Amino acid sequence: MNFDFDEKQRKEILNTVSQKIEHFYTNTKDYSTTPELNLQEIRNIIASENLVSGTEPNKAIEHIITGLENYSVHTPHPKYFGLFNPRANFAGIIADFITASYNPQLAAWSHAPFAVEVEAHLINQFIEKFGLNPKKSDGVFTTGGAEANLTAVLSALNNKHPDFAKNGMFGLDKKPVIFCSQEAHHSVQKAAKIAGLGYEFVKTIPTTKDLKIDTDLLEKEIKNLNNSTHSPLMVIGTAGTTGTGTVDDLEAISKICKKNGIWFHVDAAYGGGAVLSSNLKHILKGISASDSITFDAHKWMSVPMGTSVFLTSHQEILNKTFRITTEYMPKEANELEIVEPFSHSIQWSRRFIGLKVYSSLLFYGWNGYEKVINHQAKMGEYLRTKLTENNWIIKNSTELPVICFTHQKFESDANFTKTILDNILAKGNSWISVYPIKNVPTFRACITNYNTTETEIDELIEELNKERKAYQD
Repeated sequence: MNFDFDEKQRKEILNTVSQKIEHFYTNTKDYSTTPELNLQEIRNIIASENLVSGTEPNKAIEHIITGLENYSVHTPHPKYFGLFNPRANFAGIIADFITASYNPQLAAWSHAPFAVEVEAHLINQFIEKFGLNPKKSDGVFTTGGAEANLTAVLSALNNKHPDFAKNGMFGLDKKPVIFCSQEAHHSVQKAAKIAGLGYEFVKTIPTTKDLKIDTDLLEKEIKNLNNSTHSPLMVIGTAGTTGTGTVDDLEAISKICKKNGIWFHVDAAYGGGAVLSSNLKHILKGISASDSITFDAHKWMSVPMGTSVFLTSHQEILNKTFRITTEYMPKEANELEIVEPFSHSIQWSRRFIGLKVYSSLLFYGWNGYEKVINHQAKMGEYLRTKLTENNWIIKNSTELPVICFTHQKFESDANFTKTILDNILAKGNSWISVYPIKNVPTFRACITNYNTTETEIDELIEELNKERKAYQD
């Protein structure tokens, strides 16, 4: 079996793939945003292919492309107003192709020195962007925000308990408690489960009327903690909540944490992108005082999935948390002043994650990103304006392009949002979601695509108005 194929076959295969992808990339708006969720049909299509002896490459490519085109929510669509899943920029797509082709192994520095140093350089760039002290800070690329948040929990445990790496939870005399907003991402609970704390020890704090964590209640909860049996481990502030795009009062949280000697982590998976815009970075005031930060480049930086960053203002904590020695790992770089990636994060075998960011910066620059982020924020303001003009009411307050809205007459009618959402998704022209705010179901629309313009927003407004009228009639 020739896994490589010959040169002629490779060129034919690449040409086929290139043509298919080019057609989708150019004509994304022509596709339905929403697939038909026919489980049995999908399973039958997958099971019908010959996985024993294989099939002809072009037929295999056609099968894969058809499956993805017919049975995916098309997040690259300019009328996908959904979760933080943007259209991937072309530089990032090319980077994934290059990475897969060269397949560098970033576990050991000596195996991929260029790739490891690219990621180290980018980490330093992000440290600077977020205002951390470059001489005292560190960071690492992760596969997603969930891994970055888990890294934060583990770092906080190892920071507070010097013997945690050796003894784990069995060495603790008190139960660690994590504090976060009730609007925080559920990866916090997941991290607590994986780390062995258990989600019972994640204390969620109610929000104020503006949907930020109530810092007065936070202080009271910390003060009222039974210090004979429990110990405050960390507070997680969110910069851009998933539901409403709210940014917690990071400055107030940092002061509370400093006063009480508690690790302060900022989950800026989405909202961290604001740091790249001179118009928006003020909303992250206080983030530079944090102990650690989660940031997802695969959100506002529009690179392919699985590209996140963990940053920390504690230069040695990653080594303390993950350091390990082995006999079988390469030792060619032992005499150099380098960090071995396998001893620096949760991952061992490591993909060249950072190339998607590096290639994008080489193609577009930080200046290009500022323009794109400002454009999306501008489209968010345009959507708010058009909704208000058409008698919809906005239920959240954020400078990020996340808009939650409903109609005053139907605020208490859960069937209103459900019916309209079902109708819009069934037509497949746009993709929005429903999110409850203070027990009121609202429509949620987020500008995630750099190609979304006033045209797509006007079309969404037209759809919403039409469905509202039909519901009223």
